[in-house]
Amino acid sequence: MISTSDFHELKLKTLKHFWGHTTFREQQEAIIDDVLSGHDVVALLPTGGGKSLCYQLPALLLQGTCLVISPLLALMRDQVTQLKANGIEAEYLSSELEDFQTEIIFSRCRDGLTRLLYVSPERLNNPVFLDNIRDIELSFIAVDEAHCISEWGQDFRPSYQNIKAFRNEYPGLSCLALTATATPKVLDEITNRLELRNPVIYQMSFKRGNIKVFTDQIADKYQRIHDLLRYTKNAGIIYTRTRREAEELTRFLKSKNITHVDYYHAGLTLKEKRQRQQHWLQFRDQVLISTNAFGMGIDKENVRFVIHYSCPASLENYYQEIGRAGRDGDESYAFLLWNEQELQAFDQLLKYQTPDKREFNVIITYLYSLFQIADTDLPEKTLQLHIDTLRRLSKSSTGKIKNILNFMHNQELIYVNSHKSLSSLELKLLPDEIDQLPKKDAYFLELLLRNLAGISARKVMFSEVNLSTKIGVDVLLLKERIRELQANGHLEYIDGALSSIKFLQPRNDRVLSSKYWNLFYQIQRNKLQKWEEMKFYVRNRDHCKMRMILSYFGEKNSKDCGQCVVCNSRKGHSAKSITGEIENVLSRNACTADEIAIQLNYYEKEKILEHLILLLDAGKVKMLNFRTYALA
Repeated sequence: MISTSDFHELKLKTLKHFWGHTTFREQQEAIIDDVLSGHDVVALLPTGGGKSLCYQLPALLLQGTCLVISPLLALMRDQVTQLKANGIEAEYLSSELEDFQTEIIFSRCRDGLTRLLYVSPERLNNPVFLDNIRDIELSFIAVDEAHCISEWGQDFRPSYQNIKAFRNEYPGLSCLALTATATPKVLDEITNRLELRNPVIYQMSFKRGNIKVFTDQIADKYQRIHDLLRYTKNAGIIYTRTRREAEELTRFLKSKNITHVDYYHAGLTLKEKRQRQQHWLQFRDQVLISTNAFGMGIDKENVRFVIHYSCPASLENYYQEIGRAGRDGDESYAFLLWNEQELQAFDQLLKYQTPDKREFNVIITYLYSLFQIADTDLPEKTLQLHIDTLRRLSKSSTGKIKNILNFMHNQELIYVNSHKSLSSLELKLLPDEIDQLPKKDAYFLELLLRNLAGISARKVMFSEVNLSTKIGVDVLLLKERIRELQANGHLEYIDGALSSIKFLQPRNDRVLSSKYWNLFYQIQRNKLQKWEEMKFYVRNRDHCKMRMILSYFGEKNSKDCGQCVVCNSRKGHSAKSITGEIENVLSRNACTADEIAIQLNYYEKEKILEHLILLLDAGKVKMLNFRTYALA
């Protein structure tokens, strides 16, 4: 039998070999030990606490496959990619995979090769999955983002209720539930709704003493961000609400010779995302301007600041995003930029995006009608989705349509791919039937057969740009010819630059207008409540910002942090602290008052000017000219 010391050594060797770390973070090893012992465990670890390792490492030491339940395909894909890069056998199942790909994954699990299998909670109701999983030895279940099981959580997913029924089929199988953003009410729901058996609960404080939190009520955000980045050579993240904001802010900063920035959002191709993510991870001074499409599952320890260009939709989102700064424990900053006009604009946006019951039913009816899907029907193939057409038919806003599509996607009623990807092409004729077509069509199809390997036998993925270069035809003309042949029934074509949709469940109008409407309404109500709480946090100038966050997450007896924007204004900053920091800036080089204010951006400019005068009077600072200051 292996001794305790030998077992500890084995865990450390595994940690070092696959992750490159020599020590565990706080509570990680204790959680791992309980998982290895077969206990049910709840781990509430703030962002940066290393949740993923708590199930990934035990999965390597236990026999069988760890079943990881996760709500987001993008998160599953990123984690599997990262694990494979570390030499760990991991896979994920999703509706985007072909049947033969799914079968290969099941086969590798049956053979004991795959140590972690990621699935969405909806898949626990899938008959094909349930048939196959019975032949696979499972080590334990890990429930990621476990707060999704709560009706009062920010991302309520009723499919998380499937976990309880699934576990009943495997009574001896232990469960690890993980989350970073659970209030006490949500934590109770996790334990009760998963029916955890005498769970061991690990709960770290949400306090991040190394992060200084600032909320700036400001009109000119571009100038403020320019000032913040002008003197920093550290890695950071700037969160914007929209893709357009991310792109425009990047262009503005580059026009001001701040070149170590780039943007990242869901509209980029998978290749572009990986390149920008790797570049940001690799260099110490890179700043990524991103929508909330970036950050989950990404572990970069030396992020020195997070800036929110706009208010996040909830305190959970905000806390999770600022938690990506300072994971190494060193001093870091979180800046949230806001103004009243913007808060009111987001109030209007939420109304614009939230349909009533009539609009909900109209949009869904037209969605099915657009593809001629009758009640109880289920088309097998992936279809091109034109949101503008759906908008014209339903006479609804794009925001309401996207909100409903996102909801249906999360419930796995449909699979929507709105990311840029390779296009697909499938020949609907036998090769010997091509000669019977008009010469123009026959010639073009022969051209495709010669340049797209395998198209005569199966659906192929391809790039129109690459194909147009090969055959010497303009891209727009190429797409036009392909669509003509599709209209005549000779080809099946999905343009990867546009959205596509695959229906995963048969149409059921009665269930959609009752069960799913009620669920949609509940989620929208939660969303509005979270936004009201966020607005209160931003506007409040009487209470310590970190203490407000801790109170929200149930830590009622916390003390003021002493360093946030409210604490600093309340104590008026100690003269010793401000003068010392001014002297430190001037020790590097002479500066104007504006340049000092930019580098000490957490102090008001008026305070800095006051203390410059004190330093001048004391003879510690001199003026080189009427604008520039230097140490005496």
